[in-house]
Amino acid sequence: MKFWIFTHSDQPLEHWLEGYQQRFDAWEEGGVEGIIVGRMQFKQDDGSIISSYPVNTKLYAEHGVEPPEEPPRDLEKEKKLQGMMDDAAARGWQIMTFGMGRGGLVGLEDLIASYPQVHGVIIDGPGENHYELAFHHGGELLELRPGEDQLFAGMGADVGRMQRGIDHLRQALGRLTPQRVRYLAQGGLFSVLNLIDLDEDGLYWLRMRQEKSRRSWEDARTIVDQASRKIELGGIPRTAVVSGLTGQDYERMAGYFDYILPKHYYWHRGFDGLYGTIARWVQTLGEWNPGLTEEDAFAVVEALFGIKLPGVRTLFDLEAGFPDEFFSEVVYGETRRAIEAAGADKVICWVSTGRTPHAGDPMPARDLLGILRASEAAGLKRFVFHPEVMGASEWRVLTEICGTPWREDPSGYWPSGTEKPDAFNGGRKKGN
Repeated sequence: MKFWIFTHSDQPLEHWLEGYQQRFDAWEEGGVEGIIVGRMQFKQDDGSIISSYPVNTKLYAEHGVEPPEEPPRDLEKEKKLQGMMDDAAARGWQIMTFGMGRGGLVGLEDLIASYPQVHGVIIDGPGENHYELAFHHGGELLELRPGEDQLFAGMGADVGRMQRGIDHLRQALGRLTPQRVRYLAQGGLFSVLNLIDLDEDGLYWLRMRQEKSRRSWEDARTIVDQASRKIELGGIPRTAVVSGLTGQDYERMAGYFDYILPKHYYWHRGFDGLYGTIARWVQTLGEWNPGLTEEDAFAVVEALFGIKLPGVRTLFDLEAGFPDEFFSEVVYGETRRAIEAAGADKVICWVSTGRTPHAGDPMPARDLLGILRASEAAGLKRFVFHPEVMGASEWRVLTEICGTPWREDPSGYWPSGTEKPDAFNGGRKKGN
């Protein structure tokens, strides 16, 4: 496999500007063939955020659009960033940006005019609807978030009916009993529909969420297709197992996106990780239904999502980490589902192992190796690694699988997540 690296959005671009040639040399040797840059902003010494490129007022005038206010500029950083982008382009790397600039067609044109090196743009979570049963990461499944009622009304949806569907499903999920779970949870689709008492209003709510997702993809595709030069479009959906709730149907997404980048996020706690999401579903179902055991709640989650975590029957089992079967069964299956839906050439899994910016429990290099080997076995050709602020063992795994295995030379490239060996010497050098 080959991979791209994301110079991720919570790490200021300044981090990448110093010594990029040495870094890129090491990345290229390690198997990197693409880079996702963004967000396209600098962080100033006072903590303020400014754009990394100016507003092209002439371009806005040509499109009859009022330009945004001209932001402060840092010409020295802009020059260094252009040099970094030129270096990546000279290597033949695929270069994508995280986000579509300042919005709309003119915002995209402004971005790609400023960065002619760019081949495409990536949208994070396009059209994503919330899928956490608990209130988590700023929202919950069974609600219309502030402003969503107007959005759905603008689509022509019956917002009152959607709310009735939400209310009914919340009530149904709050009256589960051990007897009902043990009778219906393992009975297949028709039994599960009875288990959660999904009614016509609930189905309508789900369908409107799916339509909202589809329209956002259509809007993004329209903008990209109207650009003055060819620009590729990538979208980063949640992993396949929750795509039914997010509205991100990979098979339909493939008609709008050049790349589908499923989030291979599996960590516990934090946000967006599979273990953490399932744990919160189990916890919430237990709070709503005190008579259920944890095994009962896991049975409900398994019935709804179609996923069984190997070796996990209770919440405490999640603390033991990931057994080998998790990778050979769950990761393999999630990768295979994505490829079957969108095709091996379009799927580029987005790999991360917790920590910043997702606040998840860190996953060791062993888990990264498990994710990559299972994904490769499932037919994955490329992936994105997020972030580059990684440990030495992670970089060793990445280069072993994708390129020339890394040589631990402290005078050469060294991953920023691990201290160099001479950092513990108190400043003393050998021979002194």
